Amino acid sequence: MRWKALDHLARCVVAFSSVALVLLVVLTGWQVWGRYVLNDTPTWTEKAALLLILIVALPMAAIGLRENFHLGIGYVSDLLPPKSQRALEIANSLVLGGFGVAMVFGSWPLVIGTWGRDIPLLGLPQGLQYAPLILTGSLIVLFMVERVWFLAKGIDPAPPRDDAAAGGA
Repeated sequence: MRWKALDHLARCVVAFSSVALVLLVVLTGWQVWGRYVLNDTPTWTEKAALLLILIVALPMAAIGLRENFHLGIGYVSDLLPPKSQRALEIANSLVLGGFGVAMVFGSWPLVIGTWGRDIPLLGLPQGLQYAPLILTGSLIVLFMVERVWFLAKGIDPAPPRDDAAAGGA
């Protein structure tokens, strides 16, 4: 079970990150083409690619937490009784939510403090390099609130698995 609004938000984040990933591939290809074929490296593409990596990787990490496709070791949890497993999962979600809060409040001064400076060769505010941290932290907080809500009600917050789509039998 999920909150529909967060389902929609997660799909929008995936779509936005997908577009950024395509742009990243195109820019990297252009940089390689310029360097090795034209012998004239377009210098701005490296800075743009670094910004796009942040836009792709960070918000998708939050999606990974929501969808549970991040790295996790459940050995100790699997040994516990079901009530203790749920309590451990709630505690884990609260810690992750706290990390999201720390990301937001720790990154905000970086965005504000660097917004007046430009990224060399791009002319964009340098604060854009730190803005994905605020977005990611906010997403983590939202997704962990959702998870704790359902866990506290005794409902499994995990997304329904489609074994055929996941490559299972």
